[in-house]
Amino acid sequence: MESKKDQTLSEPKVMHNFYLGDNVESEAFVSDHIFSYIISGRHDVWIGHKKYTFTAGDYRFFRRNQLTKSIKHTEADGFKSIAIHFDQNTLKEISKEIGFKSERFHGEGVKIIRADSMLKKSVALFIEYTQRKEVDSETLRIKIKELVLILADIDPEIKQMLFEFNEPGKLDLEGFMNGHYRYNVPLEKFAFLTGRSLSGFKRDFAKLFKITPSRWLTKKRLSEARYLIENCKHSPSDIYLEIGFVNMSHFSYAYKKEFGISPLQKNKNN
Repeated sequence: MESKKDQTLSEPKVMHNFYLGDNVESEAFVSDHIFSYIISGRHDVWIGHKKYTFTAGDYRFFRRNQLTKSIKHTEADGFKSIAIHFDQNTLKEISKEIGFKSERFHGEGVKIIRADSMLKKSVALFIEYTQRKEVDSETLRIKIKELVLILADIDPEIKQMLFEFNEPGKLDLEGFMNGHYRYNVPLEKFAFLTGRSLSGFKRDFAKLFKITPSRWLTKKRLSEARYLIENCKHSPSDIYLEIGFVNMSHFSYAYKKEFGISPLQKNKNN
């Protein structure tokens, strides 16, 4: 079961997430900075090869322009959280008001926050807002701006991330792709995140790997799948989403085409 309340003020968003029943697996391109507080449940998040585990009571900040995978665990009282998305227009307004803009920041894209009394009060207020049928939009907008300033005051790195408005620069293509091939997103997203146009991405990719991006992604994912099945004894049904396939049938077809045997048969033979 899923229930969401969404208050939208032109761009910034305040969301209340509530999930019961089966755990919720998702994959997303994080386009906005997000502040989130977990009310109940557990949240596993993967960015690149790194895994983060958050539990009830955790305050966290996610930097924009990232690929993420996550599992929301719904045991006991279900998974509940609030999330505030900070859009660039609102942040640029605040940047002008306080006279601060940061240079390009290359820090870790997820931060756990040690909440002070002001942050705790602010979060309690947002939880109350999500429980109301109506909230004055201007009041909510002011409170979102206040939250931005509270976060900037608590953590200097978050301040740098909030007020850094550059788009991704041109990255090392080989390093980025080897760290993110499990993410099943359009090539346009890979191009954007590596600081390239789609045509530039395809051109640089062909020079580097001597193969098309789509074919390289498939082969890379299947190679990992084979290793996990043969050496780690993982079940195909447990890994196909993790390594970037949208469903089991597509994974089975691609695996058999590549290796001449279905992943289920290979798993039984082991």
